[in-house]
Amino acid sequence: MDSWEATVEARIRAAQEQGEFDNLPGMGKPIPGRGQPYDESWWIKSFLEREKLPTDLLLPTPLQLRRRIEQVPDEVRDLPTEASVRAFVADLNAQILAWLRTPTGPRVAVRPVDADEVVRRWRAGRETAAATAPAPPVAPAAPRRRGWRPPWRRRVAR
Repeated sequence: MDSWEATVEARIRAAQEQGEFDNLPGMGKPIPGRGQPYDESWWIKSFLEREKLPTDLLLPTPLQLRRRIEQVPDEVRDLPTEASVRAFVADLNAQILAWLRTPTGPRVAVRPVDADEVVRRWRAGRETAAATAPAPPVAPAAPRRRGWRPPWRRRVAR
């Protein structure tokens, strides 16, 4: 075992002398997480941070559904038609009903969303946005070309 360790140390020393450890990325920066208590789920947190995924994915299903219900007004605000709003609510309600049939995770009260109420609020939001939006600018009319005639039809001034 000693000869193996000596070989490794010799290779490290040779690499240092050749400058292979110079200008490595992260050189001079502190090691992330050093001085903090050990966290068993460090790899999950680093994966979510690196991939820029929302932390909502770690929540149990009923809490994810509650969060989606809270975000319904923001998510349907930019939908173009009432049919698309109703389709969005129907999809969310299908997910809620699937969870209610076979609940897993903590017991959290989750109720289906009232599509008519969401559509009513969507319409009200559209009306207020239309009322406060400035009128679109009117393009000026193109100037009329007066008196243009083909050269063979032009009147000769006398």
